[in-house]
Amino acid sequence: MSKRDTTRRRFLGTAAAITAAGLAGCSGGSGGGDGGSGDTDGSDSNGGSDNTEGSDSDGSTDSGSMPSFDGYLEETSNYDGVVDETGSSEVAVKVGTEANGGYFGFGPAAVRVSTGTTVVWEWTGQGSLHNVVAEDGSFESEQTDEEGFTFSHTFEEAGTTKYYCTPHETLGMKGVVVAEE
Repeated sequence: MSKRDTTRRRFLGTAAAITAAGLAGCSGGSGGGDGGSGDTDGSDSNGGSDNTEGSDSDGSTDSGSMPSFDGYLEETSNYDGVVDETGSSEVAVKVGTEANGGYFGFGPAAVRVSTGTTVVWEWTGQGSLHNVVAEDGSFESEQTDEEGFTFSHTFEEAGTTKYYCTPHETLGMKGVVVAEE
């Protein structure tokens, strides 16, 4: 067997294992999370930032690297920084974008908005049932796979809000909204 064939077989075996793990995560039902706050990481009661030490309240880090949000988006494959949408009155986030081994992502995964901005999550119809649940309990949508379905929330106060999709949280389907004045 050639080196190329060995490499291809290894790649295909790895891809199959990742797919199987993703499907196993989908079949488990809720995957945890009850929509409650679950905040045991030091965030303040008004939704303020609970980012890593050395980071500012808006989620930016002193070192110039991507904000880590205490590692919250560490397993979110499509997180590549915070998209700045400050100044917009309404911001769209796709639900069911390609990420985490399938259509298990929010797009963008992290967004910065001004206070008073309404974020509208819009379902792509991909990746089975999804929902949007704030870790702090401030909002929760229904679970659906309907393409074009929308859910919105207006961020009236400054702070960092972490959210997830209940069925796919363990796959890394998580997001963050940073609202600032």
